[in-house]
Amino acid sequence: MVKKAVPGLTLRMATADDAEVLNEMIAAFASYERLPSASTVASLRAELSSKDRVFEAVIAFLDGKAVGFAVFFLTYSTFIARRGLYLEDIYVREEYRNKGVATALLRHIAKVAVERDLGRVEFTVLLWNTVAIEFFETLGATPNSAWTTYRLSGDWLQKLAHEGG
Repeated sequence: MVKKAVPGLTLRMATADDAEVLNEMIAAFASYERLPSASTVASLRAELSSKDRVFEAVIAFLDGKAVGFAVFFLTYSTFIARRGLYLEDIYVREEYRNKGVATALLRHIAKVAVERDLGRVEFTVLLWNTVAIEFFETLGATPNSAWTTYRLSGDWLQKLAHEGG
């Protein structure tokens, strides 16, 4: 069941002025997920101020304090012949969890997708993060067990790019 509105909660799209607080929350999220983060205030500020930026972010404020965020970008599926939205990250500070903030962020993402006539919202969840899995399934998300995520990066990406002339 989707929770009602959270008193004192406001959501707004991130701007370059939000780079510092967004970077701080990204670092906290990376730590929670046991992953490294290369994000910097400068890189976020540059991207958020770019006319050609490749991602958007929404920040949740509770009584004026930044308590969570979501980062997303457009995708395209040849199978449904439509654009979609990829939810790269969604995070709520630990002390503000279970208060409806994540639901509000995901509802905002869903509204963006519907308003832009996008075909779907997709995201990945770390397999050990059962709390997130249960949360997303409660809101109607379904796992796509027919697909496995692969990644080319680092030396392998460089090698492939430079092989064969």
